[in-house]
This record gives sequence, C-alpha cells and structure tokens, in this order.
Amino acid sequence: MINTAELIRLEKSLDGTFGVLKLDGKVFCVTLEPEDKDNARNISCIPEGVYRCKRVNSPRYGNTFEITGVPDRTHILIHPGNVEDDSMGCVLLGKHFGFLRHKRAVLNSGQTFRTFLLGVADQDAFELRITDASGGA
Repeated sequence: MINTAELIRLEKSLDGTFGVLKLDGKVFCVTLEPEDKDNARNISCIPEGVYRCKRVNSPRYGNTFEITGVPDRTHILIHPGNVEDDSMGCVLLGKHFGFLRHKRAVLNSGQTFRTFLLGVADQDAFELRITDASGGA
C-alpha cells in the first residue's frame, strides 16, 4: 500500500516531459508525459497540482488508474508506453530513460507498469502530487 505518490518533472523538451515517480518518498520509476501545451486535451501534460487516482478498467490497457480532477480533462491514465506518441495526455511509466526509434523514451515500460500495479494491488485510489523541478520550459 502506498501512502504518498509524487510525480516530479525534471525536463521538458520537444520529446516530451520527463520525470520521476516517487512512492512513499522513494524513487520508483521514470515517467514520460506529452509536452506542456496549456492542458490541451490529448496532447498536453496536466497542470501541477494534487489529484486523486482511482482504479479503472480501461478498454485498451485493462486494470490501471485514472488521474481525476484535472480541469477540463478526463480519461487521463497511468499506463505503459515508451515515447511521447504513446501518450494522449497520459503518464507513461518506465524503468529508465533511453532512446527508441531515434526518440527520447522511457524503457522497460511493460514490466515497470506491472510492478507498479503489484505495489497498489490492495488500493482502489491514492493521491498524486505533481510538481515541476525542470527549471522552466
């Protein structure tokens, strides 16, 4: 069971928004989100803030969590994926940063996502704090 979850954004580039996910104060994995495009649906990362993540059954990704409470947005999921094109405004999880198809990426995403789900297997919801430590755009 996790008590605290924090996504800390470390870098913003044309390849996406890269960060780390900390669970209970410990770095769990790296993250990739779309570029910051002022919270535009399907193409932007979400604004900094505190959100409620609740368990859902996605038609595409199965058992996962939806990040709720984002202004003017819905269906923002945490799921596996490697490059920014794999995310329509969602948060992708990976073991480490790297390159895939000549693009910056998060790698070993499938296994990292499965490990994440094991860590929250007994939870239906948790709070996620998103902060930006990238130092600007």
